[in-house]
Amino acid sequence: MSRFRKLSHTIWHCQYHIVWVPKYRHRILTGNVGHEVGNCIRVFSQQKEIEIVEMNIQPDHIHLLAMIPPKVSVSDYCGMVKGRSAIRVFNKFKELKQRPYWGNHFWTEGYCVDTVGLDSEMIRKYVKYQETQERRMEQRSLF
Repeated sequence: MSRFRKLSHTIWHCQYHIVWVPKYRHRILTGNVGHEVGNCIRVFSQQKEIEIVEMNIQPDHIHLLAMIPPKVSVSDYCGMVKGRSAIRVFNKFKELKQRPYWGNHFWTEGYCVDTVGLDSEMIRKYVKYQETQERRMEQRSLF
């Protein structure tokens, strides 16, 4: 099976590693909030025909490895996912909006994006096992 995908006039393989964080990097993406954010990302990605290869939600950031077709810009995708997920999270968890540091913003303004070439398997493993590595580092720092 070819790694390339097809559109009506395009053959493509556009894979991106995207990372973004909540405002002030608060460790808020746990429990129900983290679960809701993950659901939002899956639903909104599916609507734009974007395949999530790997996703890891840490308490203070999100790693996403996604196949984004060339008809969708990475900037538009990130803006859509961050904006719509913020609206849903604030509507579902109204107590978050009451905190003085949130205002009307759940995410920071920017994001980090990297194109994935032939080393996609290495990046996929990195995203998948990021949580394990972070736990090890936290345990080491306790001693």
